[in-house]
Amino acid sequence: MKKQKHPFLFIPGPVNVRPDVLEAQAEAMIGHRSADFESLFAACENKLKKLFFTGQRVYISASSGSGLQEAAIRNGVHKRVVNFVAGAFADRWYQVSMGCGKEAIKVDVEWGRAVKPETVDQALQQYDDVEAITIVHNETSTGVASPLGEIAALMREKYPDILIFVDAVSSFSGLKLPFDEWGLDLMLTSSQKALSIPPGLSFAAVSDRVLEKAKTVEGRGWYFDFLVMEKYLQRSTTAATPAISLMRALNLELDYILAEGLDARFARHQALAGRTRDWAAKRGFAMFSEEGYHSPTVSCVANTLKIDVGGLNQFLRERGMVISNGYGNLKGQTFRIAHMGIVTMEDMDRLLGAIDEYLEQTQ
Repeated sequence: MKKQKHPFLFIPGPVNVRPDVLEAQAEAMIGHRSADFESLFAACENKLKKLFFTGQRVYISASSGSGLQEAAIRNGVHKRVVNFVAGAFADRWYQVSMGCGKEAIKVDVEWGRAVKPETVDQALQQYDDVEAITIVHNETSTGVASPLGEIAALMREKYPDILIFVDAVSSFSGLKLPFDEWGLDLMLTSSQKALSIPPGLSFAAVSDRVLEKAKTVEGRGWYFDFLVMEKYLQRSTTAATPAISLMRALNLELDYILAEGLDARFARHQALAGRTRDWAAKRGFAMFSEEGYHSPTVSCVANTLKIDVGGLNQFLRERGMVISNGYGNLKGQTFRIAHMGIVTMEDMDRLLGAIDEYLEQTQ
């Protein structure tokens, strides 16, 4: 069978992009200090606010999500931050906190397990003068979605003065994350995951509390200074040159997302995740992610059958598809199947059927 040049991506980012969304990037360039750009920016921000379920603000950055991890620390922390680390990307936020010269307290959680309210409570009882906590809601490396709403409720009840910073890079728009209702302070995401546009943009809902805190924090830098971002946001623009072509792609894809309907979109992602987990169980695989805390956007399957994941991917590539091996030390021990963005149930059935074919040939 002839190998397709561009396989369908069942990896946790970058993900598949609609052809017309890709083509939107090829439209003629406009000046970023023009009324046309301000109109584009305002349209994107207003649509993003619907996905974040916020009436406050959403900043748009020409960076990866890691850039906004740094922005959160630079703007919201004088000295002490607690980083809850249950996977590779939570550990990155800890490294960012250290790199920004903060007193970063690392609270390790076993990979594959969720960060739970009792874990947060126990940690915060041990330390004084904590200004913020960081949580990766959906660990791309482990397929675990921590109970963010429960954590937020704990924080607002027992630790109301501590800021809540959330990385929702691989879950945002795959399930409902009501920023205002939960009283979050910052929630960031990236373009190349469930939003289904190319890499290069990141977004953050930011609370008024964070802006007030930023006014008191020195060393915010400039590129990620929220006070600078806010000044330009009021004019529907950015301080530095924006990624105009990517924003055109974003604007169009957001139209698709809102046309599908958010409830329908969230239900589709849950159905895709459920289909994947059911398939794994029937084939004798276990889930690496803790029961009750499985991600709706990426399934991390424990390689209990000890298949050759590299060989499987070669087989899939010949059929125009690709999945992801385990991340870092989990390579070969797990494999990850992403079901986010524009993936349909028909796409998922095609993938799982091909994996079945491989298993029949090799087991």
